[in-house]
Amino acid sequence: MFNITSPARFVPFPRKMAHALSDRTIASVENDRVRYARLVDTLRDALAREAVLLGEKETILEQQEILRNEMVHRLLNGLQMVASLLSLQSRASANPDVNRQLSAAAKRVASIERVHRQLHSSDGAETVAFKEYLEELCADFTSVIATDETMQNQIFVEGVEMTLPAATAIPLGFIVNELITNAVKHGMGKIVVELQTNPADGHILSVSNEGLPLPSEYDPAASKGLGMKIIGSFVRQIGGSFRFDCGDLDRGPRFMVLFA
Repeated sequence: MFNITSPARFVPFPRKMAHALSDRTIASVENDRVRYARLVDTLRDALAREAVLLGEKETILEQQEILRNEMVHRLLNGLQMVASLLSLQSRASANPDVNRQLSAAAKRVASIERVHRQLHSSDGAETVAFKEYLEELCADFTSVIATDETMQNQIFVEGVEMTLPAATAIPLGFIVNELITNAVKHGMGKIVVELQTNPADGHILSVSNEGLPLPSEYDPAASKGLGMKIIGSFVRQIGGSFRFDCGDLDRGPRFMVLFA
């Protein structure tokens, strides 16, 4: 049994062994310091390379944005110039029929320019009042397809008011542009652009007209037309889905984009 009255003996640590342990500890610490310094240098070099790459990426993106804006600017200016030249030619013609046709062509080109300007005007905005956006877009498009007063107000916008992110609204604007173009080319009568909220699917944007219904075997995804390919690309961009059926009273086709 341990006797508390007996003082504990102090056994001195051998001096040589203490020096040896101290030397090894110092050497280990020095090695760790060297490895740490190398690691810091490696990370610093990697960060420097990343900073250079990020700077190059930002420069490339800025250049691409500048080129895109320049391309859009030149396109719109080119359309304006064509419209102006056609208008000048219409006024210079002594033939009333030629004058009327050139004037109508000038009006169409000018309206196309306004449609494209409307589509690009929301670049940089975070959100878009979408029904108002559609109304302005369709008003411009109406002037494109109108050949006389009886065809005014041929395109109608119906449905709910909603605010959408610009990243969703602008592709939807291009989709509507393509679907209206398709309806004018292949359909007849009133064209209806409708925006609805559906609890099961989120939102539904549809374009319908009073033309002949599409064949039951028609598959938009298998279409070789450029318009449907453009639509499919924009639908995928917003993560939506594309469907079609018959419009009201089984008259004419109705194309629908379902999106969250």
